[in-house]
Amino acid sequence: MHKLLVREAATQLETRRATLRPSSYNAEAGTVEAVISTGAAVTRSDAAGTFQELLDTSVVDLASLRGISVLNSHRQSLESVLGTVDEVWREGTNLVARMHLSTRPEVASLVSAIRSGELNSVSIGYQVSAWQDGNDASGNRTRTATQWAIREISFVAVPADPHARTRGNDNATIIQLARQAGMAQEALDGLITRNATVEEAREAILNDLISRSNATVIRTSHNNTTHDNSENFIRAVGEALYVRVAPQHQPSAEARAYVGHTIADIARVVLQRSGVSVIGLASHSLIERALTTSDFPLILANTVGRTLRDSYNQPASGIRLLARQTTASDFRAKTKLMLDSTGVTLEKVNEHGEFKSGSLVEAGETYRLNTFGRIISFSRQALINDDLSAFTDVSRRLGNAAAAFEAQELVNLLQANAGVGPTMSDGKALHHTDHGNISAAGAAPSETTLSAARLAMRKQTGPGGGLITVTPSHILIPPDLETSVEKLLTAIQAMTTADVNVFSKLTPVVEPRLTSATRWWLFASDMESLEYAHLAGAPGPQIETQVGFEVDGVKTKVRLDYGCGAVEWRGSYTNAGA
Repeated sequence: MHKLLVREAATQLETRRATLRPSSYNAEAGTVEAVISTGAAVTRSDAAGTFQELLDTSVVDLASLRGISVLNSHRQSLESVLGTVDEVWREGTNLVARMHLSTRPEVASLVSAIRSGELNSVSIGYQVSAWQDGNDASGNRTRTATQWAIREISFVAVPADPHARTRGNDNATIIQLARQAGMAQEALDGLITRNATVEEAREAILNDLISRSNATVIRTSHNNTTHDNSENFIRAVGEALYVRVAPQHQPSAEARAYVGHTIADIARVVLQRSGVSVIGLASHSLIERALTTSDFPLILANTVGRTLRDSYNQPASGIRLLARQTTASDFRAKTKLMLDSTGVTLEKVNEHGEFKSGSLVEAGETYRLNTFGRIISFSRQALINDDLSAFTDVSRRLGNAAAAFEAQELVNLLQANAGVGPTMSDGKALHHTDHGNISAAGAAPSETTLSAARLAMRKQTGPGGGLITVTPSHILIPPDLETSVEKLLTAIQAMTTADVNVFSKLTPVVEPRLTSATRWWLFASDMESLEYAHLAGAPGPQIETQVGFEVDGVKTKVRLDYGCGAVEWRGSYTNAGA
C-alpha cells in the first residue's frame, strides 16, 4: 500500500496569501471551479533529510478523478463530504476541477462559505507510487512524483500549494491572456495574488510585452537560455512546428518566434545558423542541404516525438487502468517482492523472559522487459511539399498503437491458460482454487455473485498466514456486459434497506480486447495484481532519427522497451460468467 499524502502546510508559510471570490460559482448547477494543484514545491522531510516535493501534473489520469469526494479538511468520514468532482482538466501545468457541492443540511454552512468566497483554499489527498530524485538550480534536494493518483480534494484553511484555490472567471481570463503573451509564471502569480481585474491585467501584460521586446539579450559563457544553444533551438523549433498540427497547444516564449514557419523556412534558419549561404536557394535546395546538418533531422524528430507522445499519453482506458506502472533499470528479470508480516505475532514477555525471534516472509513474482519497434520513413517530396501531416499522422497512429499494444499485452497476460491467467511462482495459475480467487461455477454479475467475490477477497491471507486488507474497487468486464453491469451498479435513492445498492461504489472498467463475452474480474486498488514497466528514463515509445540513404528523406525508428507481469494473486478474483 502507498501512503496517502495531503498537500497541507507542514511549516510556517510566508505571507503569499490572497482571498479570491469564487465568481465561477454556478448557482443553477451548484458547482464551483478551483485550481487544485499547480505542482508547486512543498517542503517535506524523510530519513535522508529535508527535500522539495514536486508533482508532475502531466501524468495524472483525469478521467479517473470524476466522482471522487470533496471533503472537509481531509476528514475521511461520511459527514465530512462536501460534494463530488464533476470534471478535471489541465491548463498548462495546473489541474482545474469543477466540483458539485452538496445540498445536505449538515454541511450547508460550509457550502455557503465556499459560495461566498470566505472558504477558498483547497488541498489534495494523493498517493505516490514512483519518484524521481534530483536537485534544483540551487543544489537543493528534490523528489518529483512521476506516478501518482489523487484520491480526494478537501477545502482547508491554508493550502500547501499557494495557488490551490477556488477560481474566479476573471482569473481564468487573466491566465489565458498571460499565457498567450508568454508572460513568466512569477509575473502571472503576482496578478492572481493581488486579485487584479482583467483591465489591470491587460495593462500589466502589455507592459511586460514591451519590456521584453526592448530587452537586450545577454549571452553567458554557459549559453543555456539562448538559441545559440543547439538543444534549446531544436526544442523551440520542434515545438513551433508542432503548433501547426496541434493549434490548441500554447507555445513557449522560445517557440513563439518560429510559429508559422514552413519546413523550408526552418531549413533556411538551420543553414544560416550553420554558416551556409542561402542566397538564391529554392525551397527544395534549402531542405536538401538542411538534411545534411545535425539540427534539421532532430527538429523533425522533436515534432514527431511530441505528436507520438501526445497520442500515447491520452487517458488510459480499459485494462491499463488496473495495472501498476513502474520502471526497470535493465532487461534482466524484474522481481516483485512482497514482504509479509502477517505470520508474525506479538507474544507476552514475562519478567526476566526472553523475546522470541520472528521473520518476514518473501513472496516474489518475476517478469522482464522486451524491445519492440518499427522504422518509418518520411520522403523528401513530403518535406518539400511542406506536408507536416504526412509524418505527424503516422506518428500519432504509432502513439495510439503503442498504447493499444501495451493494453493487448496485459489482456493476453490475464487471459492466458484459458482465462485463468499466467502460471505464478507456486506453479499454479493466477486465478486458482487454491488461491481462493476464482468462482467454482460461472455466473453473471449480480448481488449474489459480487458478494461471494468480495467475501473471497476479504478472506485472503498473506504468505505468513494472517489476514490482509484487500478491498475490491473495480470490476473488469467485456463490452457484452457493459449495459447489465452499469444497471447493476447504478446508485439509487434507497427508501428501504432492501433497496440499498451496496456495490454502487464499484467502478466498471470496460475492455473491448477481452475475448470472452461472459468472464468478469474484480480488482483491488490497495493490492495491485498486474504490473507493467518501461526502461528507466525512457517511459513509453522513444524515437531516433537519421537522414536516409536508401530512402530519399528521413528515417525515424520508434522503440518501446516494455514488459508486464502478474505480480500478486491476492488482489484479483475472476468468475467465468454465464
